[in-house]
Amino acid sequence: MAPSLDDGSCLFNFVVREGNGVKGMVDLGLSKVPEPYIQPPKERIDKKKATRHEQAPIDFSRLNGPDHDQVVKEIVTADETLGFFQLVNHGVPVDLLESLKDAAHNFFGQPSVKKAVYRKEVSPSPLVKYGTSFVPEKEKALEWKDYISMIYTNDAEALEQWPEDCREVALEYLKTSMNMVRKLLEVLTENLGVQLDDSKIDALVGMKMVNMNFYPTCPNPDLTVGVGRHSDMGTLTILLQDGIGGLYVKVTEEIDDIGKKGEWVEIPPLPGALVINIGDTLQILSNGKYKSAEHRVRTTSTKSRVSIPIFTTPKPSAKTAPLPQLVEKGGVARYRELVFGDYMKNFFANAHDGKKSLDFAQINSA
Repeated sequence: MAPSLDDGSCLFNFVVREGNGVKGMVDLGLSKVPEPYIQPPKERIDKKKATRHEQAPIDFSRLNGPDHDQVVKEIVTADETLGFFQLVNHGVPVDLLESLKDAAHNFFGQPSVKKAVYRKEVSPSPLVKYGTSFVPEKEKALEWKDYISMIYTNDAEALEQWPEDCREVALEYLKTSMNMVRKLLEVLTENLGVQLDDSKIDALVGMKMVNMNFYPTCPNPDLTVGVGRHSDMGTLTILLQDGIGGLYVKVTEEIDDIGKKGEWVEIPPLPGALVINIGDTLQILSNGKYKSAEHRVRTTSTKSRVSIPIFTTPKPSAKTAPLPQLVEKGGVARYRELVFGDYMKNFFANAHDGKKSLDFAQINSA
């Protein structure tokens, strides 16, 4: 039975608890945004006030040639300022990226009952979770997004337990991306004056997760958000966008040719490109040298949007702290040592609120 879109409790049960998601609600036929999804004015995304990030993507194939130093400089500059950049010639086949987008649309195009079997409470696998918004029970206004999250342990379990519609292409995406991730981490840590051996690089990406996000069409994008303001908790995030756009990043300090402090910049979709962003773990590790990027997603009224991120993080049991060489050099640790699992619990226990999650690791200077 269809819920009353004017009854908040009834709608919450239908979308969240029964697993119909935002898509199930949209499929009922919407002429206006239901009240639980209307964001406070300060959280809405005004396209007219945002600028577009017009810098050319970084050609990753140049890292192994005579332009090595220039490519390193481009990567480091991006990570010390905006925390976001785009890569082309990254080693992940473009036809695979197209197949990924198709697989995401196919998964979310299924009847709700087929997706709802992966709800956290009933999922047949601890590696797979289907949900909507971020932490719906804690949010003042819900986010206009459904997602499927797939944790990687090994190839065999992924091929056995991830959803059949997308398991093979998602696994291939993850595996072909990891060489790029390792090279990026080598570049970034060497720039800090630290040589990490393979085991320490492995520890920074000890847990890997592939998500598929689905943003259904929205009758009034000006009132909603696809994802609220946040930074990612992990080390590096690799993101595939489709051609629709809607990803916005906050400028934390004035950057020539990009924007002024406090402005939001749209990261436009580029054919064949992957978006890379710094997570909180790398900000902690670098003692604040690299900046995890505060970002958010706008909805669209024209066509449903998909995005497919890979989140790389330490394992929950791993300890995370600023690299001792950097603390010795700078004279002060800005973040405390913590068990990453504790950081994760705090991150997922609260609604999105900018970079507030980093407060959990911050050392008060007072």
